[in-house]
Amino acid sequence: MGGALLVAGTTSDAGKSVLVAGICRWLARRGVSVAPFKAQNMSNNSVVTPDGGEIGRAQALQAAACGIEPSVQLNPVLLKPGSDRSSQLVLLGRADGTVSAMSYRDRKAALLDVVAGSLARLRAEHDVVVCEGAGSPAEINLRDADIANMGLARAAGLPVLVIGDIDRGGVLAHLFGTLALLDSADQALVAGFVINKFRGDPALLAPGLEQLRALTGRPSYGVLPVSDELWIDAEDSLSHAVDEIVGRPALPQGSQWLRVAAVRLPRISNGTDVDALACEPGVAVRYVTEPSRLADADLVVLPGSKSTVDDMAWLRRTGLADAISEHVAAGRGIVGLCGGFQMLGRRLVDEVESGAGDVPGLGLLDLEVCFDPDKHLGRPTGTALGEPVTGYEIHHGRITHRGDPPLVTLADGTGEGADAGPVMGTHWHGLFENDGFRRALLSRAAWLAGRHGFCPAPATSFAAVRTAQLDLLGDLVETHLDTDAVTELLEHGAPPGLPFVPPGAPSTVAWSDQT
Repeated sequence: MGGALLVAGTTSDAGKSVLVAGICRWLARRGVSVAPFKAQNMSNNSVVTPDGGEIGRAQALQAAACGIEPSVQLNPVLLKPGSDRSSQLVLLGRADGTVSAMSYRDRKAALLDVVAGSLARLRAEHDVVVCEGAGSPAEINLRDADIANMGLARAAGLPVLVIGDIDRGGVLAHLFGTLALLDSADQALVAGFVINKFRGDPALLAPGLEQLRALTGRPSYGVLPVSDELWIDAEDSLSHAVDEIVGRPALPQGSQWLRVAAVRLPRISNGTDVDALACEPGVAVRYVTEPSRLADADLVVLPGSKSTVDDMAWLRRTGLADAISEHVAAGRGIVGLCGGFQMLGRRLVDEVESGAGDVPGLGLLDLEVCFDPDKHLGRPTGTALGEPVTGYEIHHGRITHRGDPPLVTLADGTGEGADAGPVMGTHWHGLFENDGFRRALLSRAAWLAGRHGFCPAPATSFAAVRTAQLDLLGDLVETHLDTDAVTELLEHGAPPGLPFVPPGAPSTVAWSDQT
C-alpha cells in the first residue's frame, strides 16, 4: 500500500481530527507505516515534540495512533490566536512573529513551499500519509491563498474525503454545498463523503445518501455512529461544554466525589490538561465561567492562556478573581498551569503578549514573572509530590522571583513551579498525565476540602485510557467505513471522470447569466 489522502470537513469540528486518527489507527494495526499531516492548524492546544518544536496537540494524538513520535513535519504551520484579529505564527515548530488575517494571507505563497516540503518528506518516509484539512474547503473568499485544503490537494494530487457532522443538522446540504462551491479542478479530487456522529436507524439515512450520490456522482464512504466514549484530547477546548461534566467518570472508589472546577478562560491554552483528572473514578471536572460555580468546588484548576494579562483582567471583570481568593481563603486547593500559574503571582511584566507592562497578579503566590520575546520550549523530567514526572513547557514568561518552595524538582536539583500548600502552580503541561502525581494531587485536594470519603483509584492509567480511545477510533473506522474503497483511494487516487456539480466557484460562474 502507498499514497496519501486528505480529509476535509464541511465545518470546523466536523470530525476531521478523529477521522484522521481513526484511519491512522486502522492502518497502523494492519502493519502499515503511516503518518498524519496537517499543513496549517489554528489552535492554542499544542505540544512540544522530541525534535524540539511546537505542533498542534491533535497531530500529536494522531501520531500516537500511528505508533510514531510526533515531529514538526506533521504540522509545519500553527497559528495560535491571541486575539480576534491576530495570531502567533509557529513555523516548523518555532515562533515566527505575529500575523493578522491580511498579513498572513500575504505570506501564504511562501508557506506553500514549506508545507509541500514537509508532506513530501513524510511521504518518502512512510507508506501512507493521512492529511487533515482546516476549516472548510469551500471558503471561497480564501481559496486563492489556500495551503491546507484544496490548495494542498491540488499541489500534491491528493484524493479528498469530505466529512460532515449530522448532529448539527443539514448535513446533506452541507456536503452538497461544499462540493458545489469548488471549481472543476478541485471537484475532480473530491472522491466522496463521510457522515459523522450519526444516531438512530441507518435505514432512514440511506435514501438521502443515495440521492446525494445521484446529485453528485460520489458515494458515501461510511457513516460513523456517535460515541460518548470519545472525548480525550478534543482539538478545540470548546468541545467541552461549560458546566457539563468532562468525560465519563466512573463511580467513586470511596464514599464521596471530588469536584473540580476548571476555569474556561477566553483565550484558554491547552485546556486538555484537565482530561487526565477527568479519567479518575469519582472526580467530576467541569469547565466554569462564572463565580457561583466555584462555591462548591473542592479543587480549582486555572489553565494556560495565550493572552495571560487579558485573561487575568477577565477574571477580575467577571468576579472570578474574588471567588478564587475566597476559595483559597477557605483552605481549598488551586492549581495554576502555565499562564494560570503566572496569574497566581504578585506581579507580571509583559511587553510581549499584551504590551501592558507592569501588571499586578492575583497575589496568591510569592511569584514575579517577566515575559521574554523568545518562547521557551522544553520536555523536562523531575519529581513532584514525591513522584517521578514528565511534562512539556511552552511559554514566554520567565520567573524572576519565587519565594515559595518549588513544586517540581528537576534532575539537576533546580526547582520549577511553586507549592504553597493549597496554592500550587507550574509552567508544565501534561503534569496531570503522570499517574502517581495525579493521585497525590487529588489526595491533597480531598484532604484540604474535607472530602475524607474520597479515595483515588489505585490503578488508573491515563496512557491506557488514551490507548483505548485510539483503539475505539480504529474499530469505528474498520466497522463503519468502506475500508476497501479507502484502500483504493490510497493506492490509485480519486476516480477519473467524477462529474462537475454546478455552480462551482464564483470565478467559474457566468454571474451575468444569474441576473
